[in-house]
Amino acid sequence: MPFKTEADVGVAEREEWSYSPAVGVGPLRFGMPVGEVVEAAEMLGRTKVSESARDHAIFSPTWRIEVHRRGAAPSPPAVTVYVSQAAGLFCVAADAVHGPQVVYDGLSLVGRDLSELERDAIAHAQAVDGHFRYTPEGYAGPDDPGVVMRAQFVGQVLRSRPLFMVTRDGANTEWDSLPHEEYRNGQFHA
Repeated sequence: MPFKTEADVGVAEREEWSYSPAVGVGPLRFGMPVGEVVEAAEMLGRTKVSESARDHAIFSPTWRIEVHRRGAAPSPPAVTVYVSQAAGLFCVAADAVHGPQVVYDGLSLVGRDLSELERDAIAHAQAVDGHFRYTPEGYAGPDDPGVVMRAQFVGQVLRSRPLFMVTRDGANTEWDSLPHEEYRNGQFHA
């Protein structure tokens, strides 16, 4: 069985979003309440708001907002946003296939083959005399606690699905703040 490429799975032309650590990504700002997130996300497409699983008693109720691209054919969410009642927007997950491209200091993060992303993260760190980091699952990415690299199957290939985050109520780190839906053994299945 041949591997599917981005062209095979119908990758849409990607918008480019900027990321500012602890500030936000694209039109979304950390701390925004649900209504403001929906309003800002409508520039990309239609939204669907639902309650997120309450995985720990210390977290206040959380909403999951799926943002689907406009178009004739239904598609998986391009972006999934998590908003806590206490902290507001705390997590933005960019889909590996349909999500916008987000660049961190010249390093493209969305939809990348994970081994290529690792190679590029190492080369970038060496070029700027900086650092890179691995997640507990072993995915490489920028040395920024607000970028948590995850994986998503695209066909039979794992691609990067970054989460852009700040800590939410009751958590010590972004990793502790990971939404239950995004914690599927490091792999999101499209």
